[in-house]
Amino acid sequence: MIFVCYPKCTTCQKTKKWLTENGIAFEERNIKENNPTMEEIKEWHKMSGLPLNKFFNTSGLLYKELKLKDKLPDMSEDEKYNLLASDGMIVKRPILIGDGFVLVGFKEADWKAALGIK
Repeated sequence: MIFVCYPKCTTCQKTKKWLTENGIAFEERNIKENNPTMEEIKEWHKMSGLPLNKFFNTSGLLYKELKLKDKLPDMSEDEKYNLLASDGMIVKRPILIGDGFVLVGFKEADWKAALGIK
């Protein structure tokens, strides 16, 4: 599994600790240093079953600076993919990519269910 995170993010730190405590093996990827490509975002979006807007880090500074709350409704899907691929700090995190699933943002109950943890 690939754990896409920003090491300075407290939610990412909490999630990494949770994964380790639950014996989940993962490869860590720093989203700031290794930004997801448009192809990866498209694949993760498809696998997640989530609306594309769920991939945006709505609490991030860059999201607010770019006034994306106002701009996203008028953007095409391709424009959104391009934007997400342009800077990892726009992307919601953490993301866990497993065999046939993608989890975006940490919600413990959802992660337990997807990973088969009781």
